[in-house]
Amino acid sequence: MKIAIVTGASSGLGREFVRQLEYCYTSLDEIWVIARRRERLEVLQEEVKIPLRIIEGDLLQHGVFVKLKRLLDMEKPNVRMLVNAAGFGRAGAFADIAGHEENAQFDMINLNCTALTRVVQYCLPYLSKGSRIVNLASAAAFCPQPGFVVYAATKAYVLSFSRGLGVELKQNGIYVTAVCPGPVDTEFFEGIRKMSSSMKQVAMVKPQQVVRQALLDARAKKPVSVYSLLMKSVAVAAKVVPHELVIKALANESGVGLNHHQESGEL
Repeated sequence: MKIAIVTGASSGLGREFVRQLEYCYTSLDEIWVIARRRERLEVLQEEVKIPLRIIEGDLLQHGVFVKLKRLLDMEKPNVRMLVNAAGFGRAGAFADIAGHEENAQFDMINLNCTALTRVVQYCLPYLSKGSRIVNLASAAAFCPQPGFVVYAATKAYVLSFSRGLGVELKQNGIYVTAVCPGPVDTEFFEGIRKMSSSMKQVAMVKPQQVVRQALLDARAKKPVSVYSLLMKSVAVAAKVVPHELVIKALANESGVGLNHHQESGEL
């Protein structure tokens, strides 16, 4: 049985990946979708032709991993593509977020880093030559970001993990792509829109564009996928401009230190 697995499939980029996968993988028997909101996944089934197998659960909880591992061991599928799109973010100064929600920043690390790594580890034995892993990182991974420090750090982990893993798996014909979009017009950024800088508002793109580019780049075996000329310029600038200058500019733009109301976003 040939399948794809998509985490965070109930909204945002994860949902869009499910919509577009059937055009890239016409021979898929099923797409396994993992998310907390079952009702959204059931609606998604009506939008795609490939059967969805719903794995309902919170990737911050142990139970969903038990379900996933049991299914993998039982079905022994040929996983042609794994998309890790589940993500969680908080905008604001580190101390302010800690004051509002004690566990929010730990949850970011556990979902964006630990859960992603665990999903890859469980699925890896079922990937084979020609399989792809697509991990959702962010343009925030390119440089530390005041006002977004934990989120940016978790996405830097995803980018580094993906690139290193890609080198290890290339000899097996398995390719890993880290997707590094800027602001995307999804529920994630709806949640943090009040904290978004004017630059982020201008840079906002549609999820359909990001996912299409990501799938094309994954097919082309590219280690990193960056949509839009603006974000590609940011990626280059992060390599050549001293981070001290970038951090200072980001701090001024975000107004770190001001009493902002905290907003959140979740994929």
